[in-house]
Amino acid sequence: MLTLAGAISLGGCGANARLIGSTPAQPPLPKGFELVFNQRGETSYRSPINGQQRPGDDLEALVLRSIREARSELLVAVQELSLPEVARALVAKQREGITVKVVLENTYSTPWSQQHALDLNPHQRLRQRQLSALADRNHDGVLSSEEREAGDAVLILQRGGVPLIDDTADGSAGSGLMHHKFLIADRRVLVTGSANFTPSCIHGDPDSPSTRGNVNHLLRLESAPLAAVFVQEFQKLWGDGPQGQPDSRFGLEKKGTAIQRVDVQGTAVDVLFAPHRSKDPRNGLLVLEQSLNQARERIDLALFVFSAQNLTEALAHLRTKGVRLRLLADPGFAYRSFSEVLDLLGINLPDRRCGIEAGNKTWSAAMETVGVPRLAGGDKLHHKFAVIDRRTVITGSFNWSPSAAHGNDETLLLIHSPALASQFEHEFERMWRGAELGVAPRLERRWARMHKACGSGQRRPMPGR
Repeated sequence: MLTLAGAISLGGCGANARLIGSTPAQPPLPKGFELVFNQRGETSYRSPINGQQRPGDDLEALVLRSIREARSELLVAVQELSLPEVARALVAKQREGITVKVVLENTYSTPWSQQHALDLNPHQRLRQRQLSALADRNHDGVLSSEEREAGDAVLILQRGGVPLIDDTADGSAGSGLMHHKFLIADRRVLVTGSANFTPSCIHGDPDSPSTRGNVNHLLRLESAPLAAVFVQEFQKLWGDGPQGQPDSRFGLEKKGTAIQRVDVQGTAVDVLFAPHRSKDPRNGLLVLEQSLNQARERIDLALFVFSAQNLTEALAHLRTKGVRLRLLADPGFAYRSFSEVLDLLGINLPDRRCGIEAGNKTWSAAMETVGVPRLAGGDKLHHKFAVIDRRTVITGSFNWSPSAAHGNDETLLLIHSPALASQFEHEFERMWRGAELGVAPRLERRWARMHKACGSGQRRPMPGR
């Protein structure tokens, strides 16, 4: 195993990334595509959280427009929906006589205003506090009953008569996660990407003016054939809806299918819905591995979670072939003991129980072009995208982890378009400027602390992350 000192030397400890040369003008998007990034540098909008003009695209505005333009049906499957304006727009369509159906993750399907803080875990209490701050329209620190009702998106949906289920509708305690993030309008428009429909995912934390929202994107695609593929997935989840029969299908009960190719107005798009059993050759991690192995020149990755050993091994093979690799990971996940970022840096980091994952294969020569972007405190890099040879974009809700492949309800998209790839490359370059590469000082300190407490650690079975 490479020592930390060797990793520091090879990894360029604390180095700042640089962008050399100017960014070329972006080509137009493919026909039928719209793409928005909430931290884009060239655009701005007025945040509904604090009323301030801020950089980026307004992802909520794209969602609202897609809802308001609907004429017959709206199908929504998203892990969390806590934007009151989105909920009100869905209720308005329901009252117009348009079919509206919503599927949520069970953790987020109860109105937050009806929960007691003492019954919640720390993450849920933080969420409740943030949504309370958003609902407090007069900023007096006290929520009136009117503010609670107007600021609780799930309560708005329930009182507006919008049919809603979560991933316990199949009679289980829920799938790994109902992690989809998509909306289908009139079976011809699809909105999907990395963002949940929440303030923190799009605009920033309501109780923290310095945040700009987790770094995210959304795509809007006009294609009846593509929408039809997503409708099939939605119908598996929905079953008979809230009627009481346990005929919804989530997680592995959906019986995972193979990847499907759809022509979106001249652009080839491959769609895979997770999960699959680990031995199923159609599973998402193997699809990703096969896609990476097709690279000939370069791969850029921007990942919230990266914990799949087979993908690290694929990158190692590509490196020997001279493929240029760059990876940016979320700072909150990059340096956890199960993160494959550590393998790329040549480091084995014990967890708090002094365990080292069995099967780890740390690189003997650390990857110098891996690191974390500089973000406002509280924000996360929530993208899950890769760009291969400036021609293919991999995106969706799918984190690069065993949990995404084998437990969660997820969307994985492979879009074959140099024009779209150029837009994602532009976003990657924005984050690359100023990114902290190699073994960051905080990682060095943590490694020293854990090594002192645990030595080299003890091997343990690999978890399903």
